[in-house]
Amino acid sequence: MAQSPLSRQEIERRVRELGEWFHNLDLGGVKTAPQHFLGDYPSIVWSNIAGALPQRLDGKTVLDVGCNAGFFSLEMKRRGAARVVGIDSDERYLAQARLASEVSGLELELRNLSVYDVATLGERFDVVLFMGVLYHLRHPLLALDLLHAHAVKDALVFQSMLRGASGAFPVEDDYPFSEREIFDHPSWPKLHFVEHDYAHDWTNWWIPNRACAEAMLRSAGFAPRAVPGTEVYLCSRAERPTPDGAVYPTRAADGGRE
Repeated sequence: MAQSPLSRQEIERRVRELGEWFHNLDLGGVKTAPQHFLGDYPSIVWSNIAGALPQRLDGKTVLDVGCNAGFFSLEMKRRGAARVVGIDSDERYLAQARLASEVSGLELELRNLSVYDVATLGERFDVVLFMGVLYHLRHPLLALDLLHAHAVKDALVFQSMLRGASGAFPVEDDYPFSEREIFDHPSWPKLHFVEHDYAHDWTNWWIPNRACAEAMLRSAGFAPRAVPGTEVYLCSRAERPTPDGAVYPTRAADGGRE
């Protein structure tokens, strides 16, 4: 894989022009977010999960949903993936990912799409990455349903910010209508709604506890296996437990504008 002919000075200039970066990448010796509030992110996440993922992905196709500046997409290419498609609805992040691809010499296919648009790709992928996206969505379960229905062929790598109790809860198959106290148990599956901001970010909408994240994955037709010590789950595609799945709202002729 050829390295970019860009000089360090040119890389520094282009990194600055692309504004604030959320992924701290090393582009030819230039760090894109050296003062990240989470530290060396997402390298710190990768170091905890890299050993749990296949070491080689030769011949495999990968979809990176919410790819941001492309950190995880690039790691998939380094493991030999035949194709890596990164989608994001933020054009600035896609521009950052294009620069990262150019500098690293690793080819990525980058498209401006949201998770709600995955059906338009018209294919299923061997591995789908869904890292740090769920809690930014107004309709998180719909996103999982759409991934199951249209994008995931074999494996889903899922990560979400988790808040609240971290214990597992032995949920029964059914409860009588009179049951109320069970919902107050700290480890009952809960999806916390953020009406305003969380961590100075208005796009943090729904934050699950651990039991809820696992329950949502099962409900959407995935079999989750936690990577110990992380918020990451390696999920295989399974059968949906109930008939209801993804819904497909129709946009108004004016795009939904009032």
